[in-house]
Amino acid sequence: MMLLLMCAVSMNAQKSKVSDKEIIGTWMMKSMQWEGEKVIECGKEKGYTQFKYYGPDGEYACAEIVLKKDGQLVIYPHEYGTYTFKNGVYSEMGRPSIEGNLVFVDKNTFKGTWFTRHDVWKKVALPDKVVKQIVSSCKTKDTPDDVQQLIKKHIFK
Repeated sequence: MMLLLMCAVSMNAQKSKVSDKEIIGTWMMKSMQWEGEKVIECGKEKGYTQFKYYGPDGEYACAEIVLKKDGQLVIYPHEYGTYTFKNGVYSEMGRPSIEGNLVFVDKNTFKGTWFTRHDVWKKVALPDKVVKQIVSSCKTKDTPDDVQQLIKKHIFK
């Protein structure tokens, strides 16, 4: 019985109580780990990270950022849409909410789970110009249908 109580206290201590509003801002992936594999650190030394933006009105953007060996920076937009985060329950892009798929360690760090990959994210302050560029890239990731038709008509005749 004592062991169960200690485990419950330990699990609750891992979840930091923070306001739902703490998610608002820009976040960079610190590490990721597929189940059964080693932790992969992200950042300058690896030349790879992921970016997430959570706006105060529910706006959401996600992108991969790669720094190539030749110094060229590439932004790979992943998705753009909306998120919700209320009472610890998180959902993005209208996908079903899963309680515990985003857990705050403290107000500047959260852990997330995507399928069988466990991520650690750090809140970062970035210049507005950088955030706007990455979010803009995510917004325009999907080519509108009318433009796709024009491309097919004029380029892939």
